[in-house]
Amino acid sequence: MTEGTTPASSSEGGDTLTRLEQEGEIAADYLEGLLDIADLDGDIDMDVEADRAAVSIISDSGSRDLSKLVGREGEVLEALQELTRLAVHRETGDRSRLMLDIAGYRAKKRAELSELGAKAAAEAKSTGEPVKLKPMTPFERKVVHDAVKTAGLRSESEGEEPQRFVVVLPA
Repeated sequence: MTEGTTPASSSEGGDTLTRLEQEGEIAADYLEGLLDIADLDGDIDMDVEADRAAVSIISDSGSRDLSKLVGREGEVLEALQELTRLAVHRETGDRSRLMLDIAGYRAKKRAELSELGAKAAAEAKSTGEPVKLKPMTPFERKVVHDAVKTAGLRSESEGEEPQRFVVVLPA
């Protein structure tokens, strides 16, 4: 892999930020074209969060049309994220870890999953037994792992995709 896929040292911080901003620009152009083709209204917001480019499609009008791009349980959103990552890869030659959010779906999901992870950690602490959660996407598992870590416990992913799930381990 290229240097663009490894964590940046402090001396490369500016280069990493520039690269992530470029990923966001490429993704925004791709998504704007997609919105035009689908005849959907939405504004593109770009940011860099946790060493990743983050792109959001938002609507001022609260249009329900964007919910079509989220799909059931975020399935369409996941597919669009992968297509957007491929578009970035085609332009840069580097693997992208870009995160896409549409109509605040991921932000809301992140809050719900953080709460789930905290509750599972509390249960594991009180019972002293491992707590197994339902199968989740990689994004969902990452959020739960982070919440469990914040609660001071450890968690692991088990199983095979698409049935991979988080197990919260007692102290």
